[in-house]
Amino acid sequence: MQSYGDETRPLAALSLPSRIVIGVAACAVAVIVAIHLAMMFLHVAPSNTLSKQQGSLISEYVYPEYEQNWKLFAPNPLQQNIAVQVRAQLRTEDGTARTTGWTDLTARDGRAILHNPLPSHTQQNQLRRGWELFVNSHTAQNRPLGLRGEMAETYIRRIVMLRMSEEWTRAGGRIDRIQVRSQTTPVSPPPWSTEKISNRPVYRVLPWWQVTAADLPEGAKIQ
Repeated sequence: MQSYGDETRPLAALSLPSRIVIGVAACAVAVIVAIHLAMMFLHVAPSNTLSKQQGSLISEYVYPEYEQNWKLFAPNPLQQNIAVQVRAQLRTEDGTARTTGWTDLTARDGRAILHNPLPSHTQQNQLRRGWELFVNSHTAQNRPLGLRGEMAETYIRRIVMLRMSEEWTRAGGRIDRIQVRSQTTPVSPPPWSTEKISNRPVYRVLPWWQVTAADLPEGAKIQ
């Protein structure tokens, strides 16, 4: 019977070029992993000389994909429900402007996750983390704090247009502008608690944003 021992031969039995390629690939993976771990450590570690000197570089690497959020384990966990809602101003063929009603994107994500044993990362985190990035990179007057704030605005606009452009277009008219707001509602205390809070929602309404071709999904055009 013919033996197929070549399939299980040790690394030492490989040719020199093959061993060089494997070695270089292993070294590259090790360097990438080391850099990633170092960046994440400097991001979550207490402020130090290196993190102060390289703060901009660390932030550019971490945000928004690798941002760490420890609020679940903080002494005071989040006690609010935050919903992101959007609307649009449409321009009909005769030039008339029409404003749509508010659409709750957070509620749509919630319905998509409900009873879904394997919800996607997009359904769970895209909108939520995008809004957190916006809030953390803007003043209370909704002014962006540098390039990170401008990036957050672009990110939110693209999320909105990715999810709503087709629906709004079907409603009739060209999308001129969009507006985003958040609705924050306190989580009711447990029945045994004596704490009294107001259940009235609080809104943070952003200014109207003009829609550009860069905000549209791939292949879509401004009519």
